[in-house]
Amino acid sequence: MKLMSLKVENENKIRLGLLSEGRIIDLNKAYSLALKEYLPSDMISLLESEEAGLVKIKKMENWLKEEREDVQRITFDFNEVKIQAPIPRTRKNIICLGLNYIDHANETGSPIPQNPVLFTKPPTAIIGMDDPIILPRCSEKIDYEVELAFIFGKRGKNINEEEAYDYIAGYTILVDVTARDLQRKHLQWFKGKSLDTFAPIGPYLVTKDEIPNPHNLELMMKINGNIMQKSNTKNMIFKIPTLIKIISMDMTVEPGDIVATGTPAGVGYTRKPPVYLKQGDVLEASIEGIGTLRNKVTL
Repeated sequence: MKLMSLKVENENKIRLGLLSEGRIIDLNKAYSLALKEYLPSDMISLLESEEAGLVKIKKMENWLKEEREDVQRITFDFNEVKIQAPIPRTRKNIICLGLNYIDHANETGSPIPQNPVLFTKPPTAIIGMDDPIILPRCSEKIDYEVELAFIFGKRGKNINEEEAYDYIAGYTILVDVTARDLQRKHLQWFKGKSLDTFAPIGPYLVTKDEIPNPHNLELMMKINGNIMQKSNTKNMIFKIPTLIKIISMDMTVEPGDIVATGTPAGVGYTRKPPVYLKQGDVLEASIEGIGTLRNKVTL
């Protein structure tokens, strides 16, 4: 299933949506009509119901196919909604991986890491589909990185690799926007990775049943239609079960927590000459099985 968070024009509240046959189903209304129950109003609350909520949505898909007349009343075209990040506001910082593709480590001149290089981005950096990436006043070297991200579906701690996938709700796309000059100035990565609008995420949360092997997905970044990054998630150094094991060591993970798994080669600052984001640039980050996340750069 492709789940999303969305807003309808002239409404402030966020709804849950399901992509079905090219249209968006208002999940909150569909759930009420099909099952005579109320669906949690936000993605984190839905994930906190663990498999029960997702299983019921899956069953509801049959109802959607049969009750065409009712379905017409609870569907939207894409031009009627604003797609938000799947989780518009996380409870804790987004956990990110640096140098998790060999070709990216090589292009930066960094040694291949022996352990995952972890850093975080705050919830205030999150934006969704078609939201603007705003060029900051404090940096002139803004870079791009396309990444596969996974989202935890249940609470856990000290998770072993064999059980790791049991804790995943699904996958999405994250663009790790980075101020390279700040990254170097502060001798660590948090500030340069954490400015407002520096974490576009979306457009969907694709449930794990639709992506049986997250380590064989084509991923790509285009800027203004030009391919800048192109690789496959099979090239990750540290695979997802290993990441979950290490991240959850004596640290609790919770439903809605997001982990971005690193980027392949092709980032802007390693190019000759360097390529940094500028006003008017359109970024299209795509991952097989998930879709395309689009954002435009503005002042």
